[in-house]
Amino acid sequence: MTIAIVGAGLGGLALARVLHVNGIDAVVYEREPSRDARDQGSMLDIHSGQRALREAGLIEGFHAIARGEGQDMRLLESDGTLLLQEDTPDDAPLLRPEVDRADLRDLLLDSLPEHAVRWGHAFESAGNGVLRFADGSSATYDLLVGADGANSRVRALLTDARPAHIGQNVVEVGIPDIDRTHPDLAAMVGRGNYWVLGDGKSLAAQRNGDGRVRIGISFYNTGEDWFATSGIPFDDPAAARARLIDLLDGWDPRFTALIAACDDTVVPRSITTLPIGLTWPSAPDVTLVGDAAHLMPPTGEGANMALLDGALLALALAAHPDDYPAAVEEYEREMFERTSAAARMCADMKELLMSPDAAQRMLEFFQPG
Repeated sequence: MTIAIVGAGLGGLALARVLHVNGIDAVVYEREPSRDARDQGSMLDIHSGQRALREAGLIEGFHAIARGEGQDMRLLESDGTLLLQEDTPDDAPLLRPEVDRADLRDLLLDSLPEHAVRWGHAFESAGNGVLRFADGSSATYDLLVGADGANSRVRALLTDARPAHIGQNVVEVGIPDIDRTHPDLAAMVGRGNYWVLGDGKSLAAQRNGDGRVRIGISFYNTGEDWFATSGIPFDDPAAARARLIDLLDGWDPRFTALIAACDDTVVPRSITTLPIGLTWPSAPDVTLVGDAAHLMPPTGEGANMALLDGALLALALAAHPDDYPAAVEEYEREMFERTSAAARMCADMKELLMSPDAAQRMLEFFQPG
């Protein structure tokens, strides 16, 4: 049977790799023209997803690129009060290491046969076993897997559900080569994650493997049109940084110094999710993995669920080589239950972050009792 995977993200690539390990061929169709076509984003906290990498035969490669020190965390209030500092011993197990998304994606890509990924194939439509792409080309399939992310177009073949805004808007900025350019700020942020919470906002700074610190400033309880009314001029990076500093009025100057030190990459991100517990009637020839199936708030579960989706779907297909519909149904049953629990946990964390006493509640989360 011919398995077509739409999307070369973590879920689609994990699926293709575990299928390959089990002697099953698949083709991944990706709309981007090459693996280096765009920035792949920030660090990922990989925990439950490590099972997928073991099934893929890539756990040693993962350990080689993972950053154990990325498990460090500092939690502060907006007035500068340090609430929690956790420093990871050098010999600590890699239970929740951070890894560059681009490095993890490259690990998966490099593990696949040549030509397993077809770049420059933007999904247009599918039906009756035929995939159609935006450039007019087509391909056949027996099983179609939508791994095409939050704005999945394959999803419409199974459900009318669409992502909805959750009252959070994020502005992403960053400081390149921070150890050399701003050693004082580098020491403040530390080796891992740096969280500041207060006044219905959060600032999350995160070390990346390339020496860059990525900073996400979240504005909670804000609407879909917030960027249009925020007064942030995204086409003028210097003015945008100045406006962000104004929006953090009353915060400790150390935090606004982080923003002042950022380069000219200023990216708005409007946060949306799919309904918790989303299901659909199983179809014999199409299914979904990753954000296409269960888009969650960005609190550390999405990438892990995507990796597990890909691996577990591949294992179900390998266990039922002559009955793909049964494999799909088995996979979806487990996936619906697993990812619904994860989505509920993410939603609870989002509600915590939106609360007036978010910093204290976060401290209680990390230090219960």
